[in-house]
Amino acid sequence: MKTTAYLVEEPGGEFVVADVELEEPRDDEVLVRIVATGLCHTDLTVPTMLPQEMLPTVVGHEGTGVVERVGAAVSGIEVGDHVVLSFRSCRRCGPCRAGDVGYCEESLLLNYMGMRADGSTTLSRTRADGTEQTVFGNFFGQSSLARHALAYADNCVVVDKALDLARLAPFACGFQTGAGTVLNVLDPAPGESIVVYGAGAVGLAAIAVARGAGVETVIAVDPVATRREIAEGYGAIALDPGEEGAAPVEDRVRELTGGGAAYAIDTTAIPAVVLQAQRSLRSRGLLVALGLGAPEYTIDAIDLLQSGKVVRSSVEGEADPLVTIPELIALRGAGRFDVDHLVTTYPFEKIADAVADAKAGTVVKPVLVWGE
Repeated sequence: MKTTAYLVEEPGGEFVVADVELEEPRDDEVLVRIVATGLCHTDLTVPTMLPQEMLPTVVGHEGTGVVERVGAAVSGIEVGDHVVLSFRSCRRCGPCRAGDVGYCEESLLLNYMGMRADGSTTLSRTRADGTEQTVFGNFFGQSSLARHALAYADNCVVVDKALDLARLAPFACGFQTGAGTVLNVLDPAPGESIVVYGAGAVGLAAIAVARGAGVETVIAVDPVATRREIAEGYGAIALDPGEEGAAPVEDRVRELTGGGAAYAIDTTAIPAVVLQAQRSLRSRGLLVALGLGAPEYTIDAIDLLQSGKVVRSSVEGEADPLVTIPELIALRGAGRFDVDHLVTTYPFEKIADAVADAKAGTVVKPVLVWGE
């Protein structure tokens, strides 16, 4: 079928609108008419890393929409269902069987390689000279920066039709990662403390769910005043890391927490900030590094060896989308995960504005919405 997609045609290139041909869904696939797609840092970063032979490509991995067709082998999903599209997993390997679907042994192939598991591609387009060109897609099993996408039962979460799909798009990745890290990795007690470095979509989702769960001391560290204000709206203590004349951030965190935070989350991927996060922990504290960017971090080995601190990562906040997304939607409905105001919507044709605002940090979470 013919549809419209936003392509990246060269490494680091801008999004370009194009008419493309999308294959008919196979027996294990679901055809979704996309309503909205969150724009994530990963959508901007991954195309800069791809070689030219893996381009053009369609990214997008925070899609929501309406099911139009369902493959014969798919169960639990029907035509007309409203769905949130998240990351893929095989559901067969050891980690998947253990419930750790974010660590699926086939994750790289299923989410990042631009093709199905059998090596086939789902998209193509006709060049100006009439020849056909392969377009790579299947990004996170969806490639939802498009009017239609093919998805799968393992990454397709059915939601209540009364809910606003534009507001749910970030639940597919950004909100799921931040909130999932708090709920599934940290599981803090109310009297424990958390410091979050970087108050973007992931960081603010972590702050929102922690405060909603009753954690008393939550600290947000971010240089952007508007984001600190949002964090304070949740009841967090906000620190400006660049405040003139102030003590180092880690010293201020230790003072506020009586010796160091129990938990730290880094969303920045800035090596110097990760080091600050480690040093702001109490003995045997836990740092979870979530940011994508820097290839290496510097760790204070003396501090680590003397304190029993733990530095680790987390894929998608240890979430299983089929479980975690409904849980977060339920918390949202109960008023314990207040994130709607973090979303700024744009018509799809304003994708360049959304990208610019995301890079400038003037919005927390841009979401692109198709018109009727």
